[in-house]
Amino acid sequence: MKISIITVVFNNEATIRCAIDSVNSQQYADIEHIIIDGASTDATLALIKANPGRTGIIVSEKDKGIYDAMNKGIQMATGDVIGILNSDDLYYDDRVLADVMKEFGEDNELDILYGDLLYVKSSDTDRIVRNWVSRPYYQRFFENGNVPPHPALFLRRRVYDEAGLFELKFKLTSDYEFMLRIFKKYNFKSKYINRIMVKMRLGGATNKSIANIVKGNIEILKAWKKNELHPPFYLMLVRVVKRLIQFVVKPAE
Repeated sequence: MKISIITVVFNNEATIRCAIDSVNSQQYADIEHIIIDGASTDATLALIKANPGRTGIIVSEKDKGIYDAMNKGIQMATGDVIGILNSDDLYYDDRVLADVMKEFGEDNELDILYGDLLYVKSSDTDRIVRNWVSRPYYQRFFENGNVPPHPALFLRRRVYDEAGLFELKFKLTSDYEFMLRIFKKYNFKSKYINRIMVKMRLGGATNKSIANIVKGNIEILKAWKKNELHPPFYLMLVRVVKRLIQFVVKPAE
C-alpha cells in the first residue's frame, strides 16, 4: 500500500529541508511526498528542488491559504492512506510511517489512525515544551475537550471521498471542523495508538496572538453549529485545562 504525505509551505526556508529529510528517512518504502508551495519568494523552492528524495509532486503557485493548499495536495494524492506533515514539523523517528501502514495493512476496515505529538522549541527540536497525549475515541470525546493532533492523524483516502475536504471559511481551525465532522457525523472506524508520531515546532498561526486565539475559539463554536452539533457550555474551559496539563505531563521514557 502507498501512503501520500502532503507538506504545505510558504516562505519557510528555515525548516523545509528538515521536513523533507524526515520523510526521506522513513523506513517504509512506498511513500509519495507531495509539496504544495504557495509561491514562496525566499529560498524555499530552491531547497525543495535541491533535496527531492521521495518528493513526487511539487506545486508552486499562489493559493487561498494553508487549507486550500492542503486540499490541492489531497486531490493530487494517489496513496491509499494520506497524512499531512507541516513544513515546521518532523516525524518522531524513522519507523512512524511503517507503524502507521502496519495498522492499516492489518485491518482493511480501519479508516482513521492517530497518535501523539510533542511540541518542541523552534530552535531546538530536542527541547520538549508540551506533550500532547490523546486517547481512543468515544462518544463524548470532543465534548470533553479532546481532539486528535492533526499532524499525527492518518486517513484512508475514502474518508476524504465521503466526508469532503477542508472548509476554507474556517481560516484558523478548519482542521478542527474537519475532524469534528469525520468523527461525529460519519461512521468511520478509528484507532488510537499510544505512540509519539510527530514533533511540532511552536509558532503556529492559531496560537501566535491573543486575537487569533479568540478568533480560533469563535470558529470552533461555529464548527459545531455548521455540523448541527451542540457543544457543552463548559467546552472552552475544559479545552484550556487539558492544554495546560500538556505542559506539565512529561513523555514516557
